[in-house]
Amino acid sequence: MRLRSPRTWSLRSRLLAAQITLLALVCAGIGVGTVVALQHFLTNQLDDRLTETVNRSVGLFDLGPPPMPPRGYEHQPGVGHRPMLPPGFEPRPPRRVIIRDDPGPGPAFLNAPGQAARTVGAVVSHGGTVDAGVITADGTRAEVSTAATEQLSGVEPTGTPVTVYLDGLDKYRVIALPALRTPGDVIVAGLPASDVDDTLLTVAVIFGVVGATALIAATTAGIIIIRRQLAPLTRVSEAARQVADLELERGEVRLPTPIVKVDPDSAHTEVGQLGEALNRMLDRIASALSARHASETRVRQFVADASHELRTPLAAIRGYTELAQRKRGDVPDDVAHAMSRVESEADRMTHLVEDMLLLARLDTGRPLEREQVDLSRLILDTVSDAHIAGPDHHWSLDLPEEPVMVVGDEARLHQVLGNLLANARIHTPPGTRVTTSLTVGDAVVLTVADDGPGIPAWLQPEIFERFARGDSSRSRRGGSTGLGLAIVAAVVRAHGGTIEVDGVPGGTRFMVTLPR
Repeated sequence: MRLRSPRTWSLRSRLLAAQITLLALVCAGIGVGTVVALQHFLTNQLDDRLTETVNRSVGLFDLGPPPMPPRGYEHQPGVGHRPMLPPGFEPRPPRRVIIRDDPGPGPAFLNAPGQAARTVGAVVSHGGTVDAGVITADGTRAEVSTAATEQLSGVEPTGTPVTVYLDGLDKYRVIALPALRTPGDVIVAGLPASDVDDTLLTVAVIFGVVGATALIAATTAGIIIIRRQLAPLTRVSEAARQVADLELERGEVRLPTPIVKVDPDSAHTEVGQLGEALNRMLDRIASALSARHASETRVRQFVADASHELRTPLAAIRGYTELAQRKRGDVPDDVAHAMSRVESEADRMTHLVEDMLLLARLDTGRPLEREQVDLSRLILDTVSDAHIAGPDHHWSLDLPEEPVMVVGDEARLHQVLGNLLANARIHTPPGTRVTTSLTVGDAVVLTVADDGPGIPAWLQPEIFERFARGDSSRSRRGGSTGLGLAIVAAVVRAHGGTIEVDGVPGGTRFMVTLPR
């Protein structure tokens, strides 16, 4: 699974990730710093003990064992020395000093009081002889391996603690000092450093558990805090999305004012300033939309009034031209031709006025007729009319066997299909095949497809606008007014349907979807 770039994350996710990362770095820094400081402290403490051990070992090696007690004391091996006292007198028990005489391996100073368990000791003679041993956990002496003996003999007598991994034992801190009374001899003493490592490991585990717990708690708290702090921004986003979903391209648009409620106490914050800016922007947009709607309303009213008023003089013109056409034999040929052209243009202008009046009525939301319409029969009739009007085209049908019924205005649906077929006939060359098909599913889809030159891509977004014109590849012969497809879109929309166009070089397809 490919991870998305952090740039694609939401603001909430990025803030939470930044918070967790920063906290993790802080915890890691504190943990590492603490472990390093503790390691330094414990190592110094171990070196101090090691220094005491090696000094004590050198002193015992140079001075030998303690002297015998003075006369008058009785010797009780393993118990200590006490003076001869009168019978019946019991003094306070004296402190016992135990001096063992253990013939085990290693130098004798390992038996001295104060030597800790697991202490390593060695005496390196100038002749290369090494006497080395280690104090076991039960206090006895044990020998070390040959490799460990060689490692001890290789320690330089500088008095500086060094770390050595002794064979068969463990990690040790070791110091070597020269003997004072026997030049050439070197006393080596060492203490285990594993206790320091175990302590550091325990502390690191504790820090890891505490840090992980802190990260989990901080993540939970961060999610809650960030969600609450960004809640106003979420409301702004939802409000902007609601406005974006409104149909702003036409008609009257009512925007809620204010669309985002801004708390006066938080108006100075970034989110508050964003909310106020969005409210001001929407106020300006609402004013602009209201002005646009008022202008459109005036234009539509003017078109409707003009179309209505033009019908009367156009009817008079057509009437007089028809009257003049009855007596065309009594007038010169040029006058008869002129009157024929006047009649033709009057008819064309009448159709244009009727189309403009229909659009104006649809814009005002005038309801259409609602009745059962046999769409299959309507398609047959309309295609038959198109075949008569364009015999040079090839007209074909693809209809279901059963009649398809829809609820709508039969006359307007007939006009929709008639305009689509006329558009195919006018804007395609002779010999073009035009196929009208009908499919039924969740909705009824009426398709008019041709194999003509297609529609340019730049024209498709505005092809349903009023007075939209194509380029030379779709000629204007036949007196196209540029309102046919606009009427189609308006009528389909009034029926609660949609219309789409798919025009590529080599074919055009109009798809009208109507509810069943």
